[in-house]
Amino acid sequence: MSKPPRLTLPPTARAYLLDTGRGGFAVHEAGEPVRGTALLLPGFTGSKEDFVALLEPLAAAGYRVLAVDGRGQYQSPGPREEDAYALEELARDVLAQVRALDAGPVHLVGHSLGGLIARAAVLRDPAPFASLTLLSSGPAAIAEEQQARTKLLVAALEALREDMPGVWAAMRAHDPQDASPDSAELTAFLRERWLETVPEQLIATGRALICEPDRVAELAAVALPKLVLSGTVDYAWPVPLMDDMARRLGAARVVVEGAEHSPNAENPQVTAGALASFWDSCSRA
Repeated sequence: MSKPPRLTLPPTARAYLLDTGRGGFAVHEAGEPVRGTALLLPGFTGSKEDFVALLEPLAAAGYRVLAVDGRGQYQSPGPREEDAYALEELARDVLAQVRALDAGPVHLVGHSLGGLIARAAVLRDPAPFASLTLLSSGPAAIAEEQQARTKLLVAALEALREDMPGVWAAMRAHDPQDASPDSAELTAFLRERWLETVPEQLIATGRALICEPDRVAELAAVALPKLVLSGTVDYAWPVPLMDDMARRLGAARVVVEGAEHSPNAENPQVTAGALASFWDSCSRA
């Protein structure tokens, strides 16, 4: 579960509902497209708030940046049918979001599950994109230990989808006892985000994390600049696996010190610098 380092938007950012041909999506936006536009997709159980610390530095680097809640994720509405959250459907949503931005080629960033969604969007239609960054996201399904944990969560949601508060309480009861306590503000936000997320979204995307096939060869064939960015440790996809994926993709590779699965939240300044440098290199290519 990603935990934003802060929840208050910078003064230069705004929150609104982006209207698209596939419905409305809650976004945080900052910056002007001096050097380009970027779209940031959050991960499993996450939201646009996971990128709040990236907005200001990326805007300062000359980019218009939008972080988005996917359908059924926190503040974006979504139906109660599991089929609506298949990766291909979520990929179509991303393409609709890019069309609604009307910004020319967009730099696409997907964190964790968001990387699988971003990959599906690029494979469906690479034309609207200037680059693709896979942020703490791997070549296929998550690691076996994390698959086991996700299977338990999906099973709980299937049985108790009408009792999201109960599932939340059970999840937090299994938090490591030596973990640093969250602030009252963050605790309240995390619970609200969970309760506002459509359970079918979590069920379907949880299954995707368990079952996603390796599509690296397909993605390598797409002539688009690519970056694989991660922390030094990752529980979802081991770092050596992401190293190998970058090699197979012919992608640039950045490892962010002082970060694990969420460099965007754990070391946002370095992460923002790496993203801006990569995007700048795309414009020079």
